[in-house]
Amino acid sequence: MTAKEKYQSVLDLGQELNIQNGDVQHEGNLLKVFGTANTQYEKNLLWDEIKKVGGDNPTDIMADIKVADESVFHRHTVKSGDTLGKIAKHYYGDAMKYKEIFEANTNILKNPDVIHPDQELVIPNL
Repeated sequence: MTAKEKYQSVLDLGQELNIQNGDVQHEGNLLKVFGTANTQYEKNLLWDEIKKVGGDNPTDIMADIKVADESVFHRHTVKSGDTLGKIAKHYYGDAMKYKEIFEANTNILKNPDVIHPDQELVIPNL
């Protein structure tokens, strides 16, 4: 199995996330992956997938992933059934961080208990 075959799920995720300026190169048994993720959250998703496939310190892949928008952790489009607590749990692993999301979005939110589908929320860097 080549490194490219081994890390195909990483390459597929990069396409799904619409990684910009993406490039993949082979050098012997080393796979080199380059590109720019939209946000830090998307970069983290790529690294999580790399570690899932290759372990914590893979030696057969080198990835240089930049971040286009470092001013936010991510931007989240509200879906039916979302709450700020659920959103905070998803991005930070802690539902109580909903307060930080609310504070970052007071320009469109007046109450942390009232959000609507299709609103785009800033998920701040913590």
